[in-house]
Amino acid sequence: MTTPIWNTGLDAETRAATGKMLPRERAGSTPEVVTVGESMALFNPATVGPLPHAGTFTLGIGGAESNVAIALKRLDISVAWVGRLGNDTLGNLIRRELLAEALEVVCARDDDAPTGLMIKERRTSSNTRVSYYRANSAGSRLCVDDIPADLIAGARLLHLTGITPALSRSAASAVQYSIDCAKAAGVKVSFDLNYRASLWSMQEAKSAYEGLIAQADVVFAGEEEAAIVVDYAENPIHLAERLVKLGPTEVVIKLGSAGCAALVEGIEYHQPAIQVDAIDTVGAGDAFVAGYLAEWLRHKSVPQRLLTAVRTGAFACLVPGDWEGMPYRNELSLLDATEPVSR
Repeated sequence: MTTPIWNTGLDAETRAATGKMLPRERAGSTPEVVTVGESMALFNPATVGPLPHAGTFTLGIGGAESNVAIALKRLDISVAWVGRLGNDTLGNLIRRELLAEALEVVCARDDDAPTGLMIKERRTSSNTRVSYYRANSAGSRLCVDDIPADLIAGARLLHLTGITPALSRSAASAVQYSIDCAKAAGVKVSFDLNYRASLWSMQEAKSAYEGLIAQADVVFAGEEEAAIVVDYAENPIHLAERLVKLGPTEVVIKLGSAGCAALVEGIEYHQPAIQVDAIDTVGAGDAFVAGYLAEWLRHKSVPQRLLTAVRTGAFACLVPGDWEGMPYRNELSLLDATEPVSR
């Protein structure tokens, strides 16, 4: 059963035909970006070491699409997050945090499935393991009827990741329907592969990724993720060239501490990373994506997009948590500061 406050009762085809808007919190002007995906509650240990000895945890939230949404909003881009949460206290937490970050929230509340949960284990000071408890979660039950066609049609960009279609058949259908809505309205699509081995095999992912990449305008991938879809190449630009052949006009290869490489309309670009003393690297890839897309939406040059991307990625590494360290636009220059105190 789905709590009716978030459901018009109309099927997806009727909504698309009538343009009827799904109820949404913070309704107002149409957001520039719509993200669709999963957000989960997050338990993060306060100390480094084996999980059974952690003792104290902080409770927060995380999720690739909501991380990107928060980072975009902090960079002055209006964003709506679309998802599905359990009608429980963890779902309340996620909803409250997203609203506090000034996102628009379009979210079904599921009475029959719990909100998903992830737990971090900081086994060493430089190594973090993340365990996911999402089987039969509300997020995995995302479906076509949860997707606000009118909201997507009015946006400039739809952002998706490869996590959501791996959750379930209904979630995969919701992703495809979101793309269909975007394409019908001339809305651009960005796609971050974000492979999760715990959700599906490489072969299953390859089949899905090929179709999604072919429909995307901007694609993000790590080197190993790209190699799931195309033959591996040591030169990241060669990986980007092979992905571009599938359909997108822009491909960005994330290289972690080595920065990134991009192929945009046939021109190659390289950007070194900004070196920081990382505390928690989870969420850095989402911050990177948000930095690039924020500048893309502002029609900035490709070098400026990549520079902002590595800056936002670096910021995310400086704070424990998936999204808490995402910078505001007026903070982007802080990594260049030579004085430790600003007055």
